[in-house]
Amino acid sequence: MSRPVVGIVGNFHLVNDQYPAQACGESNIEAVAQVAGALPLVLPARPDLAAVPDILDAVDGVVLPGGRPNVHPSFYGHDETEAHGTFDLNRDNLALPLIRACVEQGVPILGICRGFQEFNVAFGGTLHPEIRDLPGRMNHRMPPDGTLEEKFAHRHAVTLTPGGRFARILGADEVLVNTLHGQGITDPGARVVVEGHAPDGTPEAIHIDGARGFAMAVQWHPEWNAAADPVSRPLFEAFGAALRRGALRQTG
Repeated sequence: MSRPVVGIVGNFHLVNDQYPAQACGESNIEAVAQVAGALPLVLPARPDLAAVPDILDAVDGVVLPGGRPNVHPSFYGHDETEAHGTFDLNRDNLALPLIRACVEQGVPILGICRGFQEFNVAFGGTLHPEIRDLPGRMNHRMPPDGTLEEKFAHRHAVTLTPGGRFARILGADEVLVNTLHGQGITDPGARVVVEGHAPDGTPEAIHIDGARGFAMAVQWHPEWNAAADPVSRPLFEAFGAALRRGALRQTG
C-alpha cells in the first residue's frame, strides 16, 4: 500500500526580504515522513489558491505547524493590539475552516504551537497575546540566544490527564517538552478538551470532543528531533496509525 499523504500547511515568508514564498520547517517534513510514515506535501496557506474541499480530496491527513504570526484576534472577538505582533490572514482563513472540516469528516489532523492555538479559535476559544504577562505565568517564548538545539531543548514539564488520550499515547502522566510561544489559550473552545498543563497552568495539550478521527494538538514543538524524542515519537506514530486506519476504511 502506498504511503498516506499528509498536507503540512505552509507559512508566508519573504526570501531576501523581497521574494514572497510559502514554506515550512524541514523538521515538520522529517517528522511526517520518518515517524508518521507518510508522504509530506507542503500546502500553500492561500485559500484563494487551495480551497478546503480540494485539499481534503488530495490528502489523507493534515499537520498545522507553528508559525511566527499570531491568529488575528478578530477571529475570537478581541481587538487588535500592538502585543499581538504580525498576522497572516491567509493562513487564518485557510486553517480555521480546514480544522473544522477535518474534524467533521474524520480526517486525521495534528496541531503544533500556532496550530494548537488555531484549534482553539476554530471552536470558539480565545487567546492571550502574551501568556507571560498574566499573573503567575512563566515566559514560554523561545530563548533569544543559543543554538537551535538549545532553543528547542526541554524546558518544562506538562502534566497530563491520567488515563486521557495523551497519557495513553505517551505512556506517562507527566512529560518534558520544549516551549517556544508567546500567545496561548485563555478560554477553551466549546469542544476543546484540555488534557495537559504547564506548571503555571498554561494549556499545553488538547483534543476535540466528538471528532470522528484523530484531532489532537500540542502547544510545544514535537517535530523537533521527533524520531529520537520519547514524547514526540509516540505522538507522530499515533498520528501515522490514524492515517493508515483512515486509508484502510477508504479502500475497504
